Amino acid sequence: MSSVEQRIASLRAILEREGLDGWYINGTDPHQSEYVSERWKSRAWISGFTGSAGSVLITMTEALLWVDSRYFIQGAQQIEGTSLTLMKLDTEGVKDPQSWMAAELSETSRVGIDGSTLTVTGKAELDEAFKKRGIELVVCPDYLEEIWADRPHIPTTTVVDLPNEIAGFSRIQKLTMTRLAMVQKGCNYTLVSSLDDIAWITNLRSSDVSVHSPVFLSFLLIGTEKAWLFTDPKRFNKEIRKALSEEYEILPYEDVKITIESLLTVEDTLYYDPKKINLNLYEATLKAKHVAGRDFTTDLKASKNETELEGMRRSHLLDGVALVNFLARLDTEKGVYDEIEVSTLLRKQRERNKACIGESFSPISGWAEHGAMCHYSATKESSSRIEGDGLLVLDTGGMYEFGLTDVTRTILFGKATDEQKRDYTLVLKGNLALASARFPEGTCGYQLDILARQFLWQQGLTFYHGTGHGLGFRLNVHEGPAVINTRAIDVPLKRGMILSDEPGIYREGRHGIRIENIMAVREDIKTEFGQFFSFEVLTICPFERKLLEKTLLTESELSMVNNYHRWVYEELKTLVDEEAKAYLKQATLPL
Repeated sequence: MSSVEQRIASLRAILEREGLDGWYINGTDPHQSEYVSERWKSRAWISGFTGSAGSVLITMTEALLWVDSRYFIQGAQQIEGTSLTLMKLDTEGVKDPQSWMAAELSETSRVGIDGSTLTVTGKAELDEAFKKRGIELVVCPDYLEEIWADRPHIPTTTVVDLPNEIAGFSRIQKLTMTRLAMVQKGCNYTLVSSLDDIAWITNLRSSDVSVHSPVFLSFLLIGTEKAWLFTDPKRFNKEIRKALSEEYEILPYEDVKITIESLLTVEDTLYYDPKKINLNLYEATLKAKHVAGRDFTTDLKASKNETELEGMRRSHLLDGVALVNFLARLDTEKGVYDEIEVSTLLRKQRERNKACIGESFSPISGWAEHGAMCHYSATKESSSRIEGDGLLVLDTGGMYEFGLTDVTRTILFGKATDEQKRDYTLVLKGNLALASARFPEGTCGYQLDILARQFLWQQGLTFYHGTGHGLGFRLNVHEGPAVINTRAIDVPLKRGMILSDEPGIYREGRHGIRIENIMAVREDIKTEFGQFFSFEVLTICPFERKLLEKTLLTESELSMVNNYHRWVYEELKTLVDEEAKAYLKQATLPL
């Protein structure tokens, strides 16, 4: 019996003992993090699937893994040989986990879930889905603790301070902004659980989740007069602890529930985000009156201040230097590499600059058919040899002292097919259309998404991931609340928001193509119809000229490509290595 089957069998023994008919794993941690520390990689532990999104349901007779289109191929490969069944979300005939449980489980079934990973909103949604069938959602302790013998401990990595000259606002300024928002909502407390929100408001960074996600495990309670930070006190040096003590009382991570229960009274009004606060924490707040909504800090950090914007521009300039130095040295005609080797060569170019402190996420380097797996992650076992003709999708990013980057370029090795050229050009047309958009104040990302997909749709083609995600400042590479995708998410794009522009196409078994630039929302013209916005492109790196089919580009699009390349050349010509200058000049010549 494989380790996955042994783990499923052990979990089923607990279900039988506790009178449960199923155990639902939503794949997150007590903070609703997209990426979680090793301790909370419960989905991977029980199923063997290592992607960043997905859900697992274990019943007494079935084991199911739900994934979205990013992970259809990877999910199938990683659960092969197990009793798990892959459920492909958003495909015909496949129900989402809630709908499946509501429809397929017998009436009066009892489904258990770890209460520390389920939010107030999540419970309400499951209860609503279950009530017609009489299915009971049972909030439980984390039963995996009993059977996960070598489960990692809660991490407590060292915390570093982000200077005000990099952050733009001091801790006290950010607390003041949050408290003002609290008062405007008629509240005297707010409880923050989201790790990137806490890192932003405290101007602190760490690496509890991974080297790529600079956050630390903590909870934050802010009152009108005092604030409490719940995390391991030993992670701070004397200087940081002294500076923090001016605004925060620092208490152990595990003391959050008992402290909140002792502080809040019936006279208090608490503001909280029901999509972020887990049920275990929520129970500690029940004495107070509640006002629910998105965390104040989520909106505050989404619109970058001038210092943050300048830091992001500087980061992309340094990244452009590294990218061109890397591309100039890459032998795409006769060179032989593997997927990991290529991304490592780029990382080393980034690390030549002292301001680079690492990668902003785990690189995606997918050669040929691996490029069709849009969130493919090469391992020593899977890393393909790059040789001959084909396309490499290289999605990487750098974390700098004053910002971060995220860039995807599709690189041609050898000769391109007509199909590859057409696909690349259609993807680029979408990238350009979105980047050049002008839109009125109040416009949301979903209203712009079609701009990036239209040329693919016209040819009966598409991609299934979002077109754009928000980016954090020296934080997580994925940041809400703004996105650009097909879902009607009512979050208007505002000045200072930074988002990606990354249409693509993925042909299973053949190739993938993605082109990603990062953009900042800026004010544009103001007319009798109101304020308009546009995008400032931050990414500084040539497109793949050899993949462009010029006959598919309009005069306007040709001009956009030429103007972008002229800007790239002027920004980088005096900064790249001497041996890279010839490549830079050739790569940015007018079409």
